[in-house]
Amino acid sequence: MIFKNTYKNPKLLIFANGTKDGGGSGFSALVDAQKHCKLRAEIVGVVSSHLGGGVEKVASKYGIPFYYYSRPGDELQIRNVTCAEYIALSGWLWKMTGDPKTVFNIHPSRLIFGGKGMYGINVHRAAIDAFNKGVIKNTAVTMHFATEEYDKGPVFFEYPVPIYHCDTPETLQERVKWYEHIFQWAITDLVAHKQISWDGKDPGSLIVPKGYQFLPKKV
Repeated sequence: MIFKNTYKNPKLLIFANGTKDGGGSGFSALVDAQKHCKLRAEIVGVVSSHLGGGVEKVASKYGIPFYYYSRPGDELQIRNVTCAEYIALSGWLWKMTGDPKTVFNIHPSRLIFGGKGMYGINVHRAAIDAFNKGVIKNTAVTMHFATEEYDKGPVFFEYPVPIYHCDTPETLQERVKWYEHIFQWAITDLVAHKQISWDGKDPGSLIVPKGYQFLPKKV
C-alpha cells in the first residue's frame, strides 16, 4: 500500500515595505529559511507599496508573487486572492485591518519605542538616547500580534540586543537586523503551526510552548 503525504504547510503572506531602491532583507531571510525547510510555511506572496523597489526585486529573484499595495484596505483583497492563513509584517509601515490573531509583526526594538513614526532609523535613535540617559540597558528584537493600532497587541517574543557606548543609530540598526534574521523564521514557524497563538481579543489568552523563554522581561 502506498501512503501519500496530504499535509500542507500553512499559507503565509508577507508585508515588507522596503524602499524604492532596496530593503526586503527580512523577507529574503524568510524565503531562504523556507527553501532550506526550516520555516514550514508556503510563502504565497509578498506585498510592498513600492513598484519596482527592493522588495519586488527580491520577489522576482525567488519567484515569489508580488502584490502592490496602493491604498488602505488593499490587504484584505490581497489576502483573499492568496488564501493566506497568516500575515507576517516584516518592515511594514501601515496600519493593518483584518483578523488580528493571524497577523503578526516584527519590531526592531522594545515596544516602548513604538507607535506612529517609530520605524527605521528613528527607532534606533530613540533607543540610543534612552541608553545614554540610563533608562535602558539594551534594545531588543520584538514580535507581537498586530491590531489596528500601531505596535499594539500581545508581545510573544522579545530578545535583548546590546547597545554599546560607541554605537550610532546605523550600527545599532545593523546589529538588530542581524538578530532579526536569526530568530524571525523560527518564531514565525511557531506561530504558523499554532504553537504560539492568541484569540485576538484578550491579551491573557496568549499561548506559548511549554518552557518557552522569550516573553518580555522587565528592563
